[in-house]
Amino acid sequence: MRIGTRLLSFGFGSLAMVGALVASNPAAMADDEPVLRAGMIGLDTSHVVAFTRVLNAEDAEGPLARVKVVAGYPGGSSDIPSSRDRVEGFTNQLRDEYGVEIVDSIEELLEKVDVVFLESVDGRPHLEQARPVIAAGKPLFIDKPLAGSLADAVEIAKLAEEAGVPCWSSSSLRFQPQIEAAKKLEIVGAFTYGPCSLEEHHPDLFWYGVHGVEMLFALMGPGCETVSRVQTDGTEVVTGVWKDGRVGTFRGIRDGRAGYGATVFGSEKIETITVGGGYETMLVEVCKTFLGGEPPVPLKDTVEMFAFMEAADESKRRGGAPVSVVDYLEEKKAEVAARSANQTRQ
Repeated sequence: MRIGTRLLSFGFGSLAMVGALVASNPAAMADDEPVLRAGMIGLDTSHVVAFTRVLNAEDAEGPLARVKVVAGYPGGSSDIPSSRDRVEGFTNQLRDEYGVEIVDSIEELLEKVDVVFLESVDGRPHLEQARPVIAAGKPLFIDKPLAGSLADAVEIAKLAEEAGVPCWSSSSLRFQPQIEAAKKLEIVGAFTYGPCSLEEHHPDLFWYGVHGVEMLFALMGPGCETVSRVQTDGTEVVTGVWKDGRVGTFRGIRDGRAGYGATVFGSEKIETITVGGGYETMLVEVCKTFLGGEPPVPLKDTVEMFAFMEAADESKRRGGAPVSVVDYLEEKKAEVAARSANQTRQ
């Protein structure tokens, strides 16, 4: 049995069927042309061009050949210059160089696609942009940051779980080969570093520190219980204590030479790595999920990571005192539940 070379349009149930088909019969996806139509929400980041370049390439192989970007909704945030000043250029590039259809609303986009990349560089509108996608049952990948607040991140996870819609978020650094190799150690602790520019509308680490924090959680796994933070004009030092006693630290860089890397403390050796690479390894995982696979990063783990980052802000407000990530997350979940209850009564 073969799936033809034309683009296919189907709902969530059919996506699961495609995933089962691929698992049982890899030859079923042997054709060169993709079978899923992807849409992009938020065309104000270079990621939209970079992702489309990979997915729409004529020589794309494997899962990358199964997804084609066909439509985009520009979006954009007027109060963030890196969004406002770039959305037109990226929108034009997608349309003119890659033939992507530009639409006027998310609702129009959803009529034309099977799966969705939520790419808005501003995390604040992510919840409202994700709502109609989840309601439509479209598998969804949300680029960093997952949301503009922990409360919104919790609600996105809640909506996706209740609807049974595959939804996840990640930095591409999680899937770089250097991180994957280091994860094979029996890790007793880790230190990661990366750029950490700030943006006034987001919690401090959400904007760019999220990349280095993602590497830390990729190495350490979930289960952080407390976090403490030291901040100067040029540096962030954020330290978490995991429930098994392991310690992980992220250093955010604003002054001096910046780059991505880690020191990984193993039971038998210590490894220091420089981390970098393209988007392909992450996009393979995104496409696998779109084709019916399980998200490689459970959304609950990503929510915990965002609790770590927002609780680090609370630690800063308390002069660096440790803050319980567990308690902080539970408080936010309670706030979201109360907000939902109020909306239901109204």
